Amino acid sequence: MKNIDQKWGYLLVLALIWGSSFILIKKSLIGYTPLQVGGLRIVFASVLLFIVGFKSLKSLSKIDWKWVTIAGLCSSFFPPFFFALAQTEISSGITSILNSVAPLFTTLVGIALFGLSLKGRQVLGVFIGLFGTVVLIAAGMENNVDQDYWYTLFILFSALGYAFNINIIKKYLSHLTPLAITTASFGVAFLPAFVILIYTGVFQEFLGNSAMHEAVWYIMALAFLGTALANILFNKLIKLSSPVFAASVTYLIPLVAVLWGFLDGENIIILQLLGGIVILFGVWLVNRKKL
Repeated sequence: MKNIDQKWGYLLVLALIWGSSFILIKKSLIGYTPLQVGGLRIVFASVLLFIVGFKSLKSLSKIDWKWVTIAGLCSSFFPPFFFALAQTEISSGITSILNSVAPLFTTLVGIALFGLSLKGRQVLGVFIGLFGTVVLIAAGMENNVDQDYWYTLFILFSALGYAFNINIIKKYLSHLTPLAITTASFGVAFLPAFVILIYTGVFQEFLGNSAMHEAVWYIMALAFLGTALANILFNKLIKLSSPVFAASVTYLIPLVAVLWGFLDGENIIILQLLGGIVILFGVWLVNRKKL
């Protein structure tokens, strides 16, 4: 009974944290450029993970580092930049809904490159989810003619990166602890992110920029809570339950993010919400199993 209560607790906390990440990105962009938001998010999260998990890196072999490098670039390096870039044009609520295609992409990548087989209902779920994505993008283009919906590609590329990351970890890195994988992934992302930050001149700008002073707290919350802590909690949730149950957090994240967006004045029409529901239904079909 205790484990059941704990896993539901972790699930709800993760939904709140990850669902709030999109509004934190939006607020961070008030004081920083997308490259600065992505870079600082990676650097801050990396520092915390190094403190907590540095000793775990000893368990990685040379072959492990090869796959961690690929997985880390796909999930820990590019997405923080891509999400920040996307939200310069796309609302935080819509971004969160589009991000829910990650499980569908995980399935497609698994089939194409990792020998995953699908049942009929799962194939149907993939197509339903992709149809929902098209509906969502089309509705957004009609409702927000002043926004450039080509920026949705950044979200879809991020989801594709997560798909490669999950499949690589499952096939090549499952013998490592979740903490070791997460710390190593951000270890890979840390140096190039830091170089990008130097290139943007963020450290020189910070001293005399009041907007940066206020927005840095949003970035720190995003990095420490939405990135480092959330990954640790998610790994604990997997241990307490099952990967299928843990993945169900995908269904709750858009609900939290859309609510934050609505409270912040974002305009979301019924057709966009319907597109999001279609995506989530497709994700549910693909992942539906007994918990």
